[in-house]
Amino acid sequence: MARRLEVTVESFPIAGTFAISRGSKVAADVVVCTIRQDGAASRGECVPYARYGESLDGVRAAVQAAAPLIASGIDRAGLLKAMQPGAARNAVDCALWDLEAKLSGRPAWASACAAVPGPLTTAFTLSLADPDAMGAQARANAHRPVLKIKVGGAGDDIARMRAVVAGAPQSRIIVDANEGWTEANLRENLQAAASLGIALVEQPLPAGRDDMLAAVDRPVPVCADESLHTVEGLAALAGRYDAVNIKLDKAGGLTAALLLRDRARELGFGVMVGCMVGTSLAMAPAVLLAQGADFVDLDGPLLLARDREPGLAYSGSVISPPAPALWG
Repeated sequence: MARRLEVTVESFPIAGTFAISRGSKVAADVVVCTIRQDGAASRGECVPYARYGESLDGVRAAVQAAAPLIASGIDRAGLLKAMQPGAARNAVDCALWDLEAKLSGRPAWASACAAVPGPLTTAFTLSLADPDAMGAQARANAHRPVLKIKVGGAGDDIARMRAVVAGAPQSRIIVDANEGWTEANLRENLQAAASLGIALVEQPLPAGRDDMLAAVDRPVPVCADESLHTVEGLAALAGRYDAVNIKLDKAGGLTAALLLRDRARELGFGVMVGCMVGTSLAMAPAVLLAQGADFVDLDGPLLLARDREPGLAYSGSVISPPAPALWG
């Protein structure tokens, strides 16, 4: 009957380099929480994110600190109060979902979804580069229905957008600036995005310095990412953002993310379900969250040189729901 928590750190190489406006990385470093009870071993994965003050060592320590809570039999509702939102709680929460499924024989989707989950079409992310390189990336992935492009670096983001649209004219395009635009170029960049048929612009201005979004025309829907973490921050986004990007690592697990998604819908926001660069274990619970989302960005494993086994089944850009051998 006793529950025991274990924590490990793993690293998965990225295929090439993944670059955004804040920098680049060549590996996905993840923290895995394993909970053992009655012969079952359940897992949850998280990705510490320096932008939010997280580190591998800090998140690993925070997960390990939850061991007494797990041993005492805490449930997911209790965990929401006992741990702060963020990557560490995500790993523990998702491991609890997996444990409940394994011990009860009832799949996680039966509690998380309104109906049997189906396949989803994910965006595929193109790294920040110069316009010619991004155009080449777009041509190589023009068969994908949705592309998400990283912008916001030095140089001409309008030229980057044009190159991608020219390279993948049939794809739906999401532009993610990762806080890299400024008050000086916001209007021009949004107008250019509209003229190019861009579907969504994500986090153009820095979190905390995005009041201007309420004062300008938004000819393309604008989505909050770094500006939103938990349900408590939703109301403040009204008038500035049209949609929100919900990530398990920001919300602090599937339990909190489901509450955030439902409240976002009530307030009239569009919903994107996104991810950090992690393995299929991190994506699996997000696939349940993303059922019915307006935009799905769960391509983490597609950016890796190797995924964990077993992993999610991807057919091009289409993701199937997780098998029990992986999670849930």
